[in-house]
Amino acid sequence: MLLSIICALTLVLVPDSGTSRIDAVLARVEGAQAVDAETDVVWILALGSDARPGQSVLGSRADAIQLVGINARSGDATIIGIPRDSYVPIPGYGSNKINAAMVYGGPQLMARAVADMMGLAPDYVFTTSFWGVQNMVSAVGGVRVFSPFAWSLPVATVRRGMNELDGVEAIAFARMRHALPGGDFDRSRDQGYLLNGTLHRVRELTQRPGALERLLVSFMRNVHVDLPPAELYRLARVVLQVDPQRVQICPVRGGTGSVGGASVVLPDVDQARSLIARARGDAIVEGGC
Repeated sequence: MLLSIICALTLVLVPDSGTSRIDAVLARVEGAQAVDAETDVVWILALGSDARPGQSVLGSRADAIQLVGINARSGDATIIGIPRDSYVPIPGYGSNKINAAMVYGGPQLMARAVADMMGLAPDYVFTTSFWGVQNMVSAVGGVRVFSPFAWSLPVATVRRGMNELDGVEAIAFARMRHALPGGDFDRSRDQGYLLNGTLHRVRELTQRPGALERLLVSFMRNVHVDLPPAELYRLARVVLQVDPQRVQICPVRGGTGSVGGASVVLPDVDQARSLIARARGDAIVEGGC
């Protein structure tokens, strides 16, 4: 199955970069309040759709699931990785792998399933495709990403430590699990590293005066944005004030099992909710992951 890691923190793109239009949607979660000047913490659910070319991005399984909490005042953030095969209740559909919620009800049902599992409802949900991520990374000129392990594929060679990745290599990095001792759990962690590396690159690109405004115009041309422009601008400002050095990356832990002959992840829901309990008010997991 193709894995697409959603760069939720890349709320801006290089204008007129020459890359293809990105199949992506940004929307407020039903029932959530819009970000405003009084907002303390914003939670964004970042989804990577497994859609192949010609398939519906919003109607295919979510192959990457990252819940990102951002402190709108301090610049701290936490990225919580949820394994795609986590076997959990899906509202209205019984229990299944959590990524099936996208097929049943799109990003809004994914947000509800994540809220039930984690004990916190996200404010926004951002969804893109395998090809969208590749285009995003290419648009920002590649990303610098940390890897705890070294491995090699025909399309990418990753060494232990820091790596410079282009769009194709970034997708390989986000998809890799077989070379990692923790499998799905390590892959979910690496997706967090990719998000943080992308944030660092985008912050570099928005240091010039007027850059944010120009890049937001490009973003709105390439992405379906279900938000008023003023709300998008406020959300982008919140995201871009995050200090990449103050981002915690905390994957949900658990074990593996089999349900109906299918391999599943059995998430440690208590650990997942402990992360949320500690990060809910300020997007900082006190005491670490």
